[in-house]
Amino acid sequence: MGRFIPHPEEVPVELTLLKPECISRQQLHTISLGGIACNYHRAWRHGTALQVRLPTLHADICFAGFVAWCLRRKKGYLVGIAFTDEQTLFSARMGEQVCQIERFCRQNDPHDDLQAIQQLALQWVEQHADEFSDDRLREAFTQPALD
Repeated sequence: MGRFIPHPEEVPVELTLLKPECISRQQLHTISLGGIACNYHRAWRHGTALQVRLPTLHADICFAGFVAWCLRRKKGYLVGIAFTDEQTLFSARMGEQVCQIERFCRQNDPHDDLQAIQQLALQWVEQHADEFSDDRLREAFTQPALD
């Protein structure tokens, strides 16, 4: 799962079926650039085309991807969503960084103080932004991916 960025559970994600409905396992393995992993209340079939929305970021922010894998958990499923073009992967990585910053701010409870939120966001960037860099992404490709 090294090529999949974990999406924070506290930040809502919406998955919607797209057409074309499917991509073959071989095609997905060959063209996937990596993606995100998120918890979801239902299972999805491998290769299913999905739209990923992050409604707390902005209503119009969405990414098209394919289900790379789906693992049953105690409460729901962990779904790996792969992206097949660099622009989508880049946009999703940026969106995931914003989600991680939002989660970090909630955990540190700034009480809606804009200055405190900005300080927490800068702190998160200093500590974690490198994890979302192109170099980290390339590094992840050297790790085995789930089949």
